Amino acid sequence: MKLRTALIVGGCALALTAAALPAPGKDKEPPAQIVDSGSFGVWTGGHRVATETFTVQQQSGGTSIIASQLKEDAGSASQSSELQVTSAGALVRYEWHEQSPGKSELFVVPNNDFLKETVTQNPGDKPAEQPFLMPSTSLVLDNNFLIHREILAWRYLSGCTHQNGAMQCGPAQFGAIVPQERTSIRISVQPVGEEKLTIRGTERHLLRLNLKSDDDEWALWLDPQDHYKLVRVVKTGDNTEVVRD
Repeated sequence: MKLRTALIVGGCALALTAAALPAPGKDKEPPAQIVDSGSFGVWTGGHRVATETFTVQQQSGGTSIIASQLKEDAGSASQSSELQVTSAGALVRYEWHEQSPGKSELFVVPNNDFLKETVTQNPGDKPAEQPFLMPSTSLVLDNNFLIHREILAWRYLSGCTHQNGAMQCGPAQFGAIVPQERTSIRISVQPVGEEKLTIRGTERHLLRLNLKSDDDEWALWLDPQDHYKLVRVVKTGDNTEVVRD
């Protein structure tokens, strides 16, 4: 699949794979740069059921911080997450907190050459540990945060090659962990190409990527005109649609 080269420069390279910025002077450190921010609406059967609010920012040293808050529109459930990765895509730290209805939390950090997850189901409980024989460059794909799919898409696009002024992308595979399920998966990414969709009454040309694991299939649509930001997500066989506000 060929894409226009110039349009790839932006979010995907900036967030995860660009070289670290030069070291700042001692007097003043450059502020963090917001790569993406906004919210996704989660719709089921034509009704909005939840909202995910997120920010993706890059620190002066190259580390990216992806923060997200998910709330059910009925107000019965709320949870948050923060993912920190280096400019090379290596995990620094991932944490997840449930504010309601429970108070569970989990953390994932590098442990020597692999990853370790620590889970506390209730305040005061003894934490349980889950090792992952996965490298620190593995992706984090939380069940409930769609912004993690955008990070996966950017990682994929940053690996495309450039030839004769065009960007060429083929199938790729990535290892990922699913923290709340305490498991690891293999994700296959297949580029479909640009599709014409009408979103909120506006016709748009979006890039479609298909994601597939052993258990799930997802379709992602990204905007080539806006640094390949994630616009729409549909899970195969599920009556749920996610659309950027």
